[in-house]
Amino acid sequence: MMRLCCLSLSFKPEFAAGQLDDLKFIDLCAKLELDGVDFNLSSFRSLERSHLKKVKKACLEHGLSIACLGVSNDFGRPADQQEAVLKQVRQGIDAAQFLGVPVVRLFAGGVGEGKPREEVWKRAVDGLRRAAEAGEQAGVVVGLQNHNHNNIAATGEDVVKLLKDVDHPWCKHILDTGQYLGSLGASGAKAEDPRQHDLYKSIAQTAPLAVFVRAKLYRLKSGKEEWLDYDRIFKILKGVKYNGFICLVYEGWKDADAMHAVPEGVKFLRGYLSS
Repeated sequence: MMRLCCLSLSFKPEFAAGQLDDLKFIDLCAKLELDGVDFNLSSFRSLERSHLKKVKKACLEHGLSIACLGVSNDFGRPADQQEAVLKQVRQGIDAAQFLGVPVVRLFAGGVGEGKPREEVWKRAVDGLRRAAEAGEQAGVVVGLQNHNHNNIAATGEDVVKLLKDVDHPWCKHILDTGQYLGSLGASGAKAEDPRQHDLYKSIAQTAPLAVFVRAKLYRLKSGKEEWLDYDRIFKILKGVKYNGFICLVYEGWKDADAMHAVPEGVKFLRGYLSS
């Protein structure tokens, strides 16, 4: 039984403007009749236990699961900064443990100017393994999310190989439907990417490994996502008997604000979950 939640970063402009905060986001998700919430670590007003208690209580009172907690880390940073990155990761794991969140989203690493891919790969493998060890101690799974924005986890083959190299049972996969090379809407996408890379091949390669799915929505003017083929994506997910959360992630901010678009996205994705 797939369930539906929403990522707090879908409302990044609204959070920045003070229109929403973590508790108001919970209220909104309840009004949208979602099954859960997905927080980014940066979306919490405070990480003090006194405040996280309020978050936990509000979710319980609304019948919402805290499905995932995202950490925006980068194991591609220089070697002398890796302990700082791991400190950030542990902060997310600690918050997840306190809130009862089963999985923490992590990135692998970005390859920028002057950073050889082989070095970033090695740092990512080491960082993800150390994160998984910390997660095991806390009872929290760490999930590697694919991302194409100069990231080393940009294709299905990359994700499969990274997870094999990390080789830790507490490091799993978070599948982002819009962040593989070949996606029109992905951060850092180039015009030639869809011609050179098969987005749906990557999704099919990693869907059997996924413990959480983030469903990107970019263009919903017609009430249906126009940049990603969700008929095809959900056929893949159902084909591998995926049985976890689908997380609505809206990134069409220039096209329509999230307060109007997300309710349309909820209706759109619910159609796949109920069929």
